Amino acid sequence: MKAEAYMERGEKVLLHTYNRTPVVFDRGEGVYLYDVEGKQYLDFAAGIAVFGLGYHNQTFDNAVKAQVDKLIHTSNLYYNVPAIEAAEKLVKVTGMDRVFFTNSGTEAIEGAIKTARKYGINKDGRTDHEIIAMKHSFHGRSMGALSVTGNPHYQEDFRPLIGGIRFAEYNDLDSVRALVNDRTCAVILEPIQGEGGIYPADPEFLQGLRALCDEKDMLLIFDEIQCGMGRSGKMFAFEYAGVKPDVLAVAKALGNGLPIGAFLTNEKAAVLVPGDHGSTYGGNPLVCAGASAVLDIFQNEGILENVNEVGAYLWKKLEEIRAKYPVIRDHRGKGLIQGLEFEENPAPIAQEAIRNGVILITAENNVIRFVPPLVIRKEHVDEMAAVLERCIEAKTK
Repeated sequence: MKAEAYMERGEKVLLHTYNRTPVVFDRGEGVYLYDVEGKQYLDFAAGIAVFGLGYHNQTFDNAVKAQVDKLIHTSNLYYNVPAIEAAEKLVKVTGMDRVFFTNSGTEAIEGAIKTARKYGINKDGRTDHEIIAMKHSFHGRSMGALSVTGNPHYQEDFRPLIGGIRFAEYNDLDSVRALVNDRTCAVILEPIQGEGGIYPADPEFLQGLRALCDEKDMLLIFDEIQCGMGRSGKMFAFEYAGVKPDVLAVAKALGNGLPIGAFLTNEKAAVLVPGDHGSTYGGNPLVCAGASAVLDIFQNEGILENVNEVGAYLWKKLEEIRAKYPVIRDHRGKGLIQGLEFEENPAPIAQEAIRNGVILITAENNVIRFVPPLVIRKEHVDEMAAVLERCIEAKTK
């Protein structure tokens, strides 16, 4: 069947919440995707920073297939071995103490918000606690996650949101301090803002927030759903600042395509007790077997080393492109989460790129976001860069 026929069928039955690119993907291999008509695409989006290991990593595939043949689901009324093993490995690489597995990053943020509220009520018995979030942030689409997302565009049609959220300026510690009062129970932020335009936090900002939260007995929540799991060149971007959060949200590359997220706490923030929170599917044996394999592969196959080597090469190539084209205003990021900021909306450039066999996605209104599989090589960067230049020239004359 031709792609047009599939798209016509999809438009009749899928809720139109996305303006989908007119491509119907059929399979993937390595860092390439193939559509139903056999055309090849170099993937520099990775399913929005999800496919860290690329498509068909054999170790990952084998672990998931083996678990399908054993046990897929039991519920959280019982223990299961893959969840225990995945939690042990995740605790080890994060330096946190406790794990709650979810089905998505948005659900991880919901759990983090509930943790902050419960921490506050345990501390002083009040029910009017506030959380400080950051402007231009993105934490998800559910009502709680949307409430701490610092972009009115996502919120406008869904008010009233949950109350008690105040927004500070990212990388401005004084603006955070000015919002703190005796009701503040937590501060939440991304160590690298993704959807907001690829803005890394200054190490001094994260260090200042850690000291402020310690001083005021507030929880520090880091959202590493997009920038975590090795994408920045360290396992988690907060490591660049030498501080740790009280609550950490992870997802995306943790499952390499399987729907899994998690929020982790230190012992101080491990305040949720039976009846406070739950999930029917979260932490089931299938997705946890996949996550466990992902964590092993990171250790055994040199993923971080590749991110740092190829990320530096990507930085160099994008700097060369930035210098060549005046329509590019800025270049930001770390490792394999980088962005080029343009004078105007670069969506036409990204659309031209996919027509030329390279998948690029945007962020905010004027940034092309580069979040490829963490296993790309320098030759893939060269391939992408050549197409990107042609597309910039075609769309900005």
